[in-house]
Amino acid sequence: MPMPPGAWPPAVPINELPERGRVVCNGVIDAVTIMPATAPPEFSAIVTDREFHRVAADGGSHRLRLVWLGRRRVHGIVAGTRLRIEGMVSRRDGLPTIYNPRYEIIGTQES
Repeated sequence: MPMPPGAWPPAVPINELPERGRVVCNGVIDAVTIMPATAPPEFSAIVTDREFHRVAADGGSHRLRLVWLGRRRVHGIVAGTRLRIEGMVSRRDGLPTIYNPRYEIIGTQES
């Protein structure tokens, strides 16, 4: 069930995410990874809040990994989709990572 407008807390830029804790951020899916059928079910996506810049001037990353455990696909999660994400962030292989995030697809207005 979607949240009412204005119910999401303010978003934090990805390069300012804490090491651990509950966060809300926005971004665009840059890539998705689909695991082979022989591997345990896991679907992951890389989200960025910068279109072309991967590393901030201060060396911080503008990339966030989302991981859905027990799922092989998540409908609507494809490269280029804009999202608002909420969840508990932690570090995995040097990237901030959120497992089983709550998310909302942000549509673009057609003219």
